[in-house]
Amino acid sequence: MDVTAFSSPDIRDALVSTAGASSDHDLNPEMRPPVTRVLRPASVLVPLVKRPGGMKVILTRRAHLLSHHPGQVSFPGGKQDPEDGSAQAAALREAWEEIGLHPDRVTVLGQFDRHETVTNFRVTPFVGLVEEGFVAKPDPFEVAEVFEVPLDFVLDPTNMQVHGRRWQGRWRQYYAIPYGPHYIWGATARMLKSLSDRMAGR
Repeated sequence: MDVTAFSSPDIRDALVSTAGASSDHDLNPEMRPPVTRVLRPASVLVPLVKRPGGMKVILTRRAHLLSHHPGQVSFPGGKQDPEDGSAQAAALREAWEEIGLHPDRVTVLGQFDRHETVTNFRVTPFVGLVEEGFVAKPDPFEVAEVFEVPLDFVLDPTNMQVHGRRWQGRWRQYYAIPYGPHYIWGATARMLKSLSDRMAGR
């Protein structure tokens, strides 16, 4: 998929349709939990920044001492606090706290499919265009590393793989996008697949 020429309107167009839903259990329907389970609201920002080589996605590797998904690649984000007021406000707050991205430097283009995690969160992802020249200032207590991946790479279906591992005594499959030394997998890869599907159908 060639997205090197995508503009903000292109991305906005891909986000206008009614949001669906995805889940960590999409590839493992037999392991899907009861529909009555309580899901805690969370949100993430998918930050896009224009660089000399094209549009990039900003990703983080979570600190190893965090209680949820330590050491994994993720978008800036987290659970919604009562004082946030909205899912979008929570995503912007978390991006400010985690990587030093001030809300004034982000233009939110829209949101897409909510995602349910195995850790009982319902995550709302927002796509934001970041001002050029942004330099991350990660919080070391939350973020071990900040890195960027070409948007066209993570949205290319040929780079989306299905891997598996044993989890809680059972074999579980999940989406993965290996990129150099970085292993993008699980919820982050599944949300990127949702965005890729939308961009392909825009």
